[in-house]
Amino acid sequence: MLDLIIVSHYSVQLMNTQLNQETKEDQLTLNILDAIEKQSDLSQRRLAGDLGIALGLANSYLKRCIRKGLVKVSAIPSNRYLYYLTPKGFSEKTRLTAEYLNVSFNFYRQAGDSCQRIFEECESQGIEDLLFCGRSELAEIAFLRAMEFSINIIGIYVTESSNLDPFYSKPVWSDFDQVDDYKGLLITDLNGPENLYKDLSQFCAEEIIFVPDILRFKSQSSSV
Repeated sequence: MLDLIIVSHYSVQLMNTQLNQETKEDQLTLNILDAIEKQSDLSQRRLAGDLGIALGLANSYLKRCIRKGLVKVSAIPSNRYLYYLTPKGFSEKTRLTAEYLNVSFNFYRQAGDSCQRIFEECESQGIEDLLFCGRSELAEIAFLRAMEFSINIIGIYVTESSNLDPFYSKPVWSDFDQVDDYKGLLITDLNGPENLYKDLSQFCAEEIIFVPDILRFKSQSSSV
């Protein structure tokens, strides 16, 4: 059976840029079914923590899965419960998994194409030294695509200092004043890219700030 791990925080952010509400609900349902299949005595609090959602939301979706006949529940001693996937639940998990993978592959392809267009624009302008702004899976996709071009990634600027470990051996800065030698900036943040763009535009010319169109907004001067 095709297995799917619980979606990471970055993956959720990536998917949120283009998924509608119904698809997001399907994704959460899939994660719940997947978690229950892996651990039947999973508590609702643990489930909420693993999925990164509020306890009330986890409870609501779990009840919905039970009503739909996807999950059955039985009581065990110490006021605990065991959750099981029904045959219908297994079938639904398989269907949702196929849909999720299709959307995921499409997104990564679109993100890669979006970064490629940026790098082509940079090359046409003679911009080789780029600073990534935002540590995320989009940054990873961009890093891999940059290998196809004459692009030098000097490092990554992040707005928080919780993780300053090197990114693919590249330095990571949380203080923009420490960054130098860049010729262009690429927005790779997924949590608040538009706000980050506005902040960066106070330090450097908008003409050298590039925004992948997968993020669904453009700088005023962008032609990509």
